[in-house]
Amino acid sequence: MMNIDVKQLGKVAVLYGGISAEREVSIKSGTMVHAALVKQGVDAHLFDTKERELFDLKREGFDRAFIILHGRFGEDGTVQGALELLGIPYTGSGVLASSLAMDKVRTKQIWLQHGLQTPKYVVLARGEQVDTDAIVAQLGLPLFVKPPLEGSTVGAGKVSTADQLQAACELAWRYDTHALIEQCIEGREVTCAILGSSSGAHALPLVEIKAPNGNYDFEHKYLSNDTQYVCPAELPDALTQRIQSMFVQAYRALGCAGWGRGEVLIRDRDQEPFLLEMNTAPGMTDHSLVPMAARAAGMSYEELVLTILADARLHVQRTPERNK
Repeated sequence: MMNIDVKQLGKVAVLYGGISAEREVSIKSGTMVHAALVKQGVDAHLFDTKERELFDLKREGFDRAFIILHGRFGEDGTVQGALELLGIPYTGSGVLASSLAMDKVRTKQIWLQHGLQTPKYVVLARGEQVDTDAIVAQLGLPLFVKPPLEGSTVGAGKVSTADQLQAACELAWRYDTHALIEQCIEGREVTCAILGSSSGAHALPLVEIKAPNGNYDFEHKYLSNDTQYVCPAELPDALTQRIQSMFVQAYRALGCAGWGRGEVLIRDRDQEPFLLEMNTAPGMTDHSLVPMAARAAGMSYEELVLTILADARLHVQRTPERNK
């Protein structure tokens, strides 16, 4: 771990809570991040963006922000844009990369342009006719349906039979203006955490997720202890290296920075990996996977949060003022 002078980090706001559907997870993550920073002597303070105005950060003299907000109005570029205007360096990706990664459809489009493999999909606007026969003919069964702009499997569901598709779309439309209908890749689910930026971005050990009946939903992510995790994932070395390289390419293609975590499915029949999504402010709870991967790489939770915080920055270059 690099040598970090905590005094140089200044007064730090841990932005957590917020108003998205993932508020409760963010509160858990933020509470743990704050405790870990304070333990190391950082002048860190919890800052719930639901209860406070962001301009208070400037009024109260905060020097940098650790963003541990999940979902909308936190992970989607909105808070990042406000911090750019306030001139307060922050952790993670900038405005554009955060916004792109939050949108699963835009993410897939960019990855496909970069030659990165992702499951086939169809997008339906809210209220659009669900042509079940055509969609099943194109993507097969089973399918996954999810809101493109939500995380933590909020509003998402698996469709096993054609007659379930309409209801799954209606559930997704409750959370978003569109529904993403995605081909189901039968196989092993693996996640990869990334630390660093640009040429310095590097992958941590892979984690395999073994959820009951393959159902890695909100409950199995954050509440129950039924899900098993294998870290490092027990994969052939060549496949591990291929997936880690694929994730670094996917991370860079979106312009991500600081840290992130992506998910991939490895198809059973031929061991082909398919990228699912990229999270730019992943969970940091006691069930979360980035701390697990960091531990496997020899990095404690405290070292991890300090490393992420030390990389806080502004991403929009300011134009030097001209003499009038």
